[in-house]
Amino acid sequence: MTTKRITTVLAVLGGLFLLYIGIGYLAAPQSMAEGFGLTTITGDEGTGFLRVKGDRDVTLGLVIFALLFAGQRKALGWAMAAMTVAPLSDMLLVLDEGSAATAFSVHGSAAVVVALTAGLLLRERADAPQTAAPQTAAA
Repeated sequence: MTTKRITTVLAVLGGLFLLYIGIGYLAAPQSMAEGFGLTTITGDEGTGFLRVKGDRDVTLGLVIFALLFAGQRKALGWAMAAMTVAPLSDMLLVLDEGSAATAFSVHGSAAVVVALTAGLLLRERADAPQTAAPQTAAA
């Protein structure tokens, strides 16, 4: 499997994961809170925050697919490099308010995968232009 194919698979899986998680936060925010690592959110007090997180994740997932479908792999690499901030900030938030184990295992590992995918995308070389084979002169 080529690096380009691996990178595409990583980006697609990342986009699908973000859409899945984001829709979960929009549809059932309270049931998602514990998986995020914030066990202090109970009742309806944090529903707005959780829905904002869901909206953010859906948006980031759609950005990944928009850039993939447009064939903008270099732009996707830069976008994913910027997206690394989201799981890093989530990790810091959870470290401050929740479980360190969840902060590192969920959000820290997500940041590593996003950064790795961004790095692979940014290292890709553009496909070499196809040139026609030289023609021999007819005698």
